[in-house]
Amino acid sequence: MKILGLTGGIGMGKSTASRSFRRRGVRVFDADAAVHELQRKGGRAVPAIGAAFPDAVTDGAVNREALRRAVLGKPEALKVLERIIHPMVRQEQRRFLARARRDAQRLVVLDIPLLFETRRGHEFDAVVVVSAPASVQRWRVLRRPGMTEERLRAILARQTPDAEKRRRADVVIETGTSRHNTDRAIRRLVRRLKGETRA
Repeated sequence: MKILGLTGGIGMGKSTASRSFRRRGVRVFDADAAVHELQRKGGRAVPAIGAAFPDAVTDGAVNREALRRAVLGKPEALKVLERIIHPMVRQEQRRFLARARRDAQRLVVLDIPLLFETRRGHEFDAVVVVSAPASVQRWRVLRRPGMTEERLRAILARQTPDAEKRRRADVVIETGTSRHNTDRAIRRLVRRLKGETRA
C-alpha cells in the first residue's frame, strides 16, 4: 500500500485536493477532522485540554476559539497543547492505516497540515504539496469568518514557508487557477501511482 502525505499552508487548497482524491476512490485521513473529533463533547482530548486550559472547555467540549486565544502567540502554551493532541491524532492515524491495509487499499492519503513542521516528511512514499500564489492564499483566508490580518500573520509564522514546502515536495499540485485543473492533476497522479497507464 502506497501512503501519500498531503500538506500545504493555510488557504492553499488541501480540502479541495482531499475531495478530489476521494472522488478517485482514494481514502483520506484528515488530521484536522481528527482533532475536531477529539475536542468535541465527550472527545478523548477534552479532559486533558480542560486541565491545561480550563477556560477553553465549556459544557464538556473544547471551545476552539477560546483555545486559540489561549495559545496564539504563546509558544510554551502551544507546546503543551501539541503534547496533548499529537499523540492522539497519531493513534487515530494508525487505526486508519490498519483498516486500509486490512481492506487491501492500494493507495491512501494522509492530509496533515503541519507535516513538515512536525518533521514527518520521511514517513511517506511521496509528499504532495498544494500551492497557490500568496495573493490568492491571502484572499482565500481573509474571506473566512473571524479571520483577521493579525491572526493570519500568526498562523503563517508557525508554518513552513510555501517556497520551502515546494522545494521539499515530491509532487506540487498548483491550486491557484481552477478546481478543474487541480482535479485533473490529481487524477493523473492517482493513475500513475496505481500503475494505470491512462493520463
